[in-house]
Amino acid sequence: MSVSPAVTTLCENSNEVFLDVAKLLLTYADNILRNPNEEKYRSIRIGNPTFSTKLLPVKGAVECLFEMGFEEAETHLVWPRSASMQQLKLIRESIAAERNQRLQGGQPVQPGAQVAGASAPDSLAPAPAAAAPASQPIPPCPSQPSSLQKSMSFFVTLEANSQHVMMYEKPEWQQKALSHIPHQQLSSAAQHKLKEAKAADPDCKLGIEDFLVLELLRWFKQDFFSWVNSLPCSRCGGPTENASSLSPSSEDMLWGAQRVENHYCQLCRFSTRFPRYNHPGKLLETRRGRCGEWANCFTLCCRAIGLEARYIWDSTDHVWTEIYSHAQRRWLHCDSCENVCDKPLLYEVGWGKKLAYVLAFSKDQVVDVTWRYSCKHPEVLSRRTSVKETWLCRTINGLNNSRQQGLSPGRKKDLTERLLVELVEFISPKKPKPGELGGRNSGSMAWRTARGETKAAESSTQAEGYVFTPTEKEKSDRLLHVCYSATKDQYCRLSNSSEVVQGWDQCVWRKESVFRMLEKDWQMVYISRTEGSSTGRMSWKFDFAAVGMKMKSVSIRTSSQTFNTGKVCWSLQSGLTTTEFCGDGKMQSFPSLSGSLDIVVVAELSGGEGEASWQHSQLFRQSLKETEESSFEILIHLEDA
Repeated sequence: MSVSPAVTTLCENSNEVFLDVAKLLLTYADNILRNPNEEKYRSIRIGNPTFSTKLLPVKGAVECLFEMGFEEAETHLVWPRSASMQQLKLIRESIAAERNQRLQGGQPVQPGAQVAGASAPDSLAPAPAAAAPASQPIPPCPSQPSSLQKSMSFFVTLEANSQHVMMYEKPEWQQKALSHIPHQQLSSAAQHKLKEAKAADPDCKLGIEDFLVLELLRWFKQDFFSWVNSLPCSRCGGPTENASSLSPSSEDMLWGAQRVENHYCQLCRFSTRFPRYNHPGKLLETRRGRCGEWANCFTLCCRAIGLEARYIWDSTDHVWTEIYSHAQRRWLHCDSCENVCDKPLLYEVGWGKKLAYVLAFSKDQVVDVTWRYSCKHPEVLSRRTSVKETWLCRTINGLNNSRQQGLSPGRKKDLTERLLVELVEFISPKKPKPGELGGRNSGSMAWRTARGETKAAESSTQAEGYVFTPTEKEKSDRLLHVCYSATKDQYCRLSNSSEVVQGWDQCVWRKESVFRMLEKDWQMVYISRTEGSSTGRMSWKFDFAAVGMKMKSVSIRTSSQTFNTGKVCWSLQSGLTTTEFCGDGKMQSFPSLSGSLDIVVVAELSGGEGEASWQHSQLFRQSLKETEESSFEILIHLEDA
């Protein structure tokens, strides 16, 4: 018998896998051969669990279907009436001959097969059809299946995520999440900050949900969930390395852990198991993991406290959450790993990711939100080669139509209006904002470096730093007064009706290899160099010329702390003049800079010893209990230029 390229590939699987898949393929073929006029046997739904989990991942299996004559039709594979029945019989016989040979304990007929041991005959195996003439050639496997298999694999991803998010809606898991979340405390803090924001700006368009999600992000990152690079040895407590994979137990599989990492201790040679759980209910117990576990558990927590949330899947291997803001009438990007909100360009600009597909999944809808996360639309479009755009659009629409069948007309109208608002937003690429320019903070340096997420892909993006420019009120008062609190992690612009900006890097002009460190054990917070970096640098810029003013006087109070041989160098730069000063926590004045049109405050961190050298130079070290004391303060009196 002539050799089929697809069957030859199928035979390269292990004996057990081959026998299981061959049985399934023979069933598909025999259903058509015995019932040629039955439409239901001529169609295979790609999202069918049997197809997607038992056949699709096996090499050569889908190719066999294509050689039989199946064709793709959106969400199904279809055997058209124009297909060759003789070709179907030919491929079916090739598979059946190989399967029968293996069931009888003989050697594989096809080259490249690996026999792992014979199985008992299967009494339910389909009866063989008439064999085709041995001289009839089998056409080579067409080039098309590779693209079709990509689209099927993509469909499985869409459907799997679409089904997974329904777990967030189960009352038992929401109740379990609520038992862990200090909901009343977070709500009170959110109410207080909303009140402050309304007092500072009566026209403030933010709502309680906007502040509640900020509080939830902070709590989740600081108090609840932990990042795992490698687990400490469960026997001796020593360091471990992720050496290999272990087989998941039945308990692991129950909670969706298809992978189990082996964190091996070189000291006592003991293996600590790290199951990668995919069930948000289990993650409420373990409270640890990497971005997959973080986004999974955080999205459940959002739904538990009543926030409209959706799970975001990125084809370049990251996941996060989006929250719908009713006050702003738009979806907000939220990354619990990084404790950031509404910084959608963080990944492309800050981490240097080469985005292609970013999809949002909720209980009601699937949306392609790629364009929210990119300011380089032509580049992204050039990388979207996995599936055709028309196929993706049709498939998403099909999933949405199915999911929304039971919704009320009012809910459908709301979803349609939201989608239209999003589509308008997607049309115009954005410009990066402060806070979207830096590299990734979560994970070890080795892990971030391996993923290429330590810094922006292009240094030119660093030109978009934040600049303090006097507002109309500050011009009128001839005063610009800014404070930063490391404990609250916020800037307060006292000279502008107490305007508050959350986030240590939101008002930074430049930053390089620095991040905000929270020590839960010692209840301390500070800014230090990123792990593995020899130097770090951050700066703040103040520009007065843009509004026709100059600096009359400036006073600055900063704080820094060093250990061992760590160093922190503070300086003020204006034009060609650089003035160094010490960060001893005392207010200092600089008469020589009077008349300057702009100034830049610079902090450089270096030195230290050993593996923890990055921690030996710190800015703004402060106890979490010191909520009223600012860590950095600058007072600038202005005059007309």
